[in-house]
Amino acid sequence: MSRLQVVSGKGGTGKTTVAAALALALATEGKRALLVEVEGRQGIAQLFEAEALPYEERKIAVAPGGGEVYALAIDPELALLDYLQMFYKMGGAGRALKKLGAIDFATTIAPGLRDVLLTGKACEAVRRKDKNGRFAYDYVVMDAPPTGRITRFLNVNDEVAGLAKIGPIHNQAQAVMRVLKSRETAVHLVTLLEEMPVQETVDGITELRSARLPVGRIIVNMVRPSALDGADLDSLKTASRPAIARSLSAAGLGGARRGGVAERLVGPLLEQAEEYTERHTLEHEQRAVLRELGLPLHELPLLAEGMDLAGLYELAQELRLQGIS
Repeated sequence: MSRLQVVSGKGGTGKTTVAAALALALATEGKRALLVEVEGRQGIAQLFEAEALPYEERKIAVAPGGGEVYALAIDPELALLDYLQMFYKMGGAGRALKKLGAIDFATTIAPGLRDVLLTGKACEAVRRKDKNGRFAYDYVVMDAPPTGRITRFLNVNDEVAGLAKIGPIHNQAQAVMRVLKSRETAVHLVTLLEEMPVQETVDGITELRSARLPVGRIIVNMVRPSALDGADLDSLKTASRPAIARSLSAAGLGGARRGGVAERLVGPLLEQAEEYTERHTLEHEQRAVLRELGLPLHELPLLAEGMDLAGLYELAQELRLQGIS
């Protein structure tokens, strides 16, 4: 597995949930994973039922087997102060600029600069080693911007390196792109079995490949269980209403007399079956579209009781069972 795992997806597909579950899955068996948030929504803290994350790496969960998950909510302003200190030794001056509002001004009027700082901080965590020469984290998982912005977000350092031909900014941008375009990185896209998210996934993969960014896996989230298979659906097309009523009566759902409970249930049940058939057909078509992309395809179930911390661990276990570890 690549050491930097970037997770994107159309809004509403649950990409933050998948990123968190992925970090838990990768941290099992004694590994250390850093889960990075770059959009300032504090979605990670909510998932882990924790307080809002500060701009520091903090242990947020223990994975099965004794592994650890740390989390970091990257603040662009504070990341810029880190950058000024690291490359220009301007820690004190940088703090003075922050008090004057110059740091906020710089990161607001130059969204590209924000992306440089966010990706740079994540890549620094990937490259960081301890005093014994070992990587500080086995994996870094980034909860990245949505699919529509992911290619520009990851590729911004290429643009910066082209604009700044020499100097520390150029060198930093090139170092980040060496990580992002290497085998150390994999960009995963989260989708649902619905037309719009699937189409956005297809478009996103096309853009990522055009930018020579490494596409990883497709993760289909919130998959509903199959109540009926193809044979069951075919039989519904030919079943008569009286035959269905008799079957319901035989199952103890009302008597067999005309106008009884069993007969009254037939209409609503057939309406539900028709809705299920339409959904089943649509999901089958969307799976076929995703399989044509030629990438590893994983599916995570829709949790009937909603998402909580226990559900997050359940999804992590499901990812491990599907070979993501």
